Amino acid sequence: MMNGSNGSQGYHVNGKQVQSVVPSIQNNGPRHRPLTLMRRCRGMLCLVIMPLTAFMMMVYLSPVTTFLIRLFSVHYSRKSTCFLFGMWLAMWPFLFEKINKTKFVFSGETVPPKERVLLFANHRTEVDWMYLWDLALRKGRLQCIKYILKKSLMKLPIFNWAFHIIEFIPVERKWEVDEPLIRSRLSELKNPKDPLWLAVFPEGTDYTEKKCIKSQEYAKEHGLPILNNVLLPKTKGFHCCLQELRDSMDSVCDITIAYKHRPPTFMDNVYGIDPSEVHIHVKIIQVSDIPTSEDEVADWLIERFKLKDKLLSDFSALGHFPNEGTEDDLSTLKCIANFVAVISTTTVLTYLTLFSSVWFKIFVAFSSAFLTFATLYSIHLPQLICSPEAGTHAKKS
Repeated sequence: MMNGSNGSQGYHVNGKQVQSVVPSIQNNGPRHRPLTLMRRCRGMLCLVIMPLTAFMMMVYLSPVTTFLIRLFSVHYSRKSTCFLFGMWLAMWPFLFEKINKTKFVFSGETVPPKERVLLFANHRTEVDWMYLWDLALRKGRLQCIKYILKKSLMKLPIFNWAFHIIEFIPVERKWEVDEPLIRSRLSELKNPKDPLWLAVFPEGTDYTEKKCIKSQEYAKEHGLPILNNVLLPKTKGFHCCLQELRDSMDSVCDITIAYKHRPPTFMDNVYGIDPSEVHIHVKIIQVSDIPTSEDEVADWLIERFKLKDKLLSDFSALGHFPNEGTEDDLSTLKCIANFVAVISTTTVLTYLTLFSSVWFKIFVAFSSAFLTFATLYSIHLPQLICSPEAGTHAKKS
């Protein structure tokens, strides 16, 4: 919870004492709401609804958007797939803000709508990435948000299908292995016609005090800033993204996330017990203002995280970021309409699967096998009919 002041603590690093400031927002603070029986039941219902809706929408609709439409147009395949993905994703901000009553406070600068953006954020908890959906939904970009995520998440049943078809980029955290994959996948996302919000977390892992100590040890050994509220960023991945997408991106967004009164876990969100408030601070940076060489980008990114560290220290002391109120509240009516549409579609598809013709069961089985195979071997079908090159030549002639 908010303590009003920072606690100073010393750590021994290689025989020397390093002074560290422990963040005032602690993991072991009191919960915002008690975990009642009603919240447990609601949480279990949520854990049924979310996977079921994802499964039904993917097995019935994604073969059309990712296979049939993609044969004719990669652009429209992505557009239709992302539309369905956006409908499902929009249920999470509805859960966070309208059902859980978590308060979202946006500050800093306003993200321009309908731009291709590279976002980088601090990684305070395991669920920071989910809260970017609340910002993306407000800007009409929820359907096109993509992440670079750790490869172990590709083992999650059902959700790994979604990560694959919407073209998330899985990495092993071994640069010699990850670099060619990242460059290859980013090369497919350069079309300015395809809307894109690419989100990266340069720290590479969520923040803990133990990780912070190791980060401070590395910083001291290499003459880098000693940070207290964030970890030193890993710069190679960010530079790779910037290098590959520089000519097709409109801007870069520096996102800083903080919580009251306690950083949440995934199950805290499911049960609706934490957090009480999510604060998201936005700084818009023009691509032309960012250096190009790898060393200069590394220095630039470390400086940005040094500023994040100061911003989070000020948040701990003051309880807010500067220049609040940059985004409006979500429309409750639109959230409910989207929820009803997704639940209604899922209900119809579930009924057809369980109680209608056996052909629906066969279709679900084949579709599941197709999605599993495509995900396992990371297959994205090429555009075979009316290729972009052919269309270009046709226009010229």
